[in-house]
Amino acid sequence: MKTTVIAVDGFASTGKSTLSKRLAKALDFTYMDTGYMYRAVSYFALTTDLIQGDVIQEQALEVALSETSFSWSTAAGPKQMLFNGKAYGDELRTLAISSWVSRIAQLGFVREHLVNQQRILSQLGSVVMDGRDIGTVVFPNADFKFFLIADPKVRAQRRFDELQAKGEEVLFEEILKNVVDRDHQDSTRAISPLRKAEEAVEIDTTLFSVEEVFEQMMSVVKA
Repeated sequence: MKTTVIAVDGFASTGKSTLSKRLAKALDFTYMDTGYMYRAVSYFALTTDLIQGDVIQEQALEVALSETSFSWSTAAGPKQMLFNGKAYGDELRTLAISSWVSRIAQLGFVREHLVNQQRILSQLGSVVMDGRDIGTVVFPNADFKFFLIADPKVRAQRRFDELQAKGEEVLFEEILKNVVDRDHQDSTRAISPLRKAEEAVEIDTTLFSVEEVFEQMMSVVKA
């Protein structure tokens, strides 16, 4: 079965997830949230004592991770991704998880496992995938590629507003530091660093609304 892959890469809080969901819905594709996958692994590591203090127990995590898998479910209505048969929500979106995601994502065995899972899931139907290396590593031959950027302070404000709306007590300066640190970690890691694919369409979302960026992306796909 011929399937279509749309890759949406870029920095944290540039609107990748929101826009990817909009594209998937408009095109009747499946949205695959790769950030969710890395957050799920981070949550898994934190809640199973595979992170102790400031140290990731890498060997133990590699063994445990090899026995995990992601899958699709339509039992609760719209298709959603499960990790080891369970759906996760806001528990993956905390600042504590955010502070570990980039470090977890730097581990070669984590990336290898999740890239394999992403490729398996994409074979079941056309997908819109967002992440850091979808268009460069996971699907270098993706049918469409986008790369989103935005000013760090604007991205931090978006994340700050999101966490406050959920009732979390956070400081803007703390969020901004997390954004800047993640940018550095994502861009300089040795394995699959964040970079724009040569043929990707770059969009700066700093001054555009979600609707405006969505229309730009749809015009590329339709063309």
